Amino acid sequence: MIKAVLFDLDGTLLPMDTDLFLQEYLKLLSQTTAPYIEPEHFVSELMAATFKMIANREPDKTNEAVFIHEFFSATGLDPAIMMPVFEKFYQTDFCRLAEFFNPDPLVPTIIESTMGKYKVVIATNPVFPEIAIKERLRWLGIDSFAFALITAYENMHFCKPHVEYYLEIAEKIEVKPEECLMVGNDVDEDLVAGKIGMQTFLVDTYLINRTNRDYVTNYQGSLKDFYTFITAEEK
Repeated sequence: MIKAVLFDLDGTLLPMDTDLFLQEYLKLLSQTTAPYIEPEHFVSELMAATFKMIANREPDKTNEAVFIHEFFSATGLDPAIMMPVFEKFYQTDFCRLAEFFNPDPLVPTIIESTMGKYKVVIATNPVFPEIAIKERLRWLGIDSFAFALITAYENMHFCKPHVEYYLEIAEKIEVKPEECLMVGNDVDEDLVAGKIGMQTFLVDTYLINRTNRDYVTNYQGSLKDFYTFITAEEK
């Protein structure tokens, strides 16, 4: 019996070209940090620290702690100076990226309908601070919903595609993995939830299958198809 629904964000609830978003995000952020570090060097070290954060599987370190250690060790920058710079960027400039998206007006209805029956988690890869994730939820008009959990780099110790990420979510919201349904668009990062017994719904509008490999999912379709599925009288 399903008790919780986990939604990926980028490419699932939030329509996006992931490569375009990353390109524009890095361009904007590197402009902000340019007074402190050369933009190309900044992007290189930011991505290196992010990949190390994704690879980390030490349960006693939050993703934020791993990123801070890796990034500031590599750049020699002072976190006491730079962390407020990052914070201000997310408060004032990150919102400019909204122009690259055309939110699906059905999303708030989907979330509201799902919350009427299940615990709902925003299960986006926790490589961003919570403030950045909540801003993207605002673009969708769902920032005011009381989610059971929003995974962010401050509160998570693992990233996708590690199964530990999904196990940590289940533990935090106090349900068994087999009582969860993961809804996402990435074959590698989202369908891996099936390995620990979670059911999966592959949203294929912005499907990501990097190696074009065969995959197994319980359900597949568009967000509209998911809405039909979740509102059906019988599951």
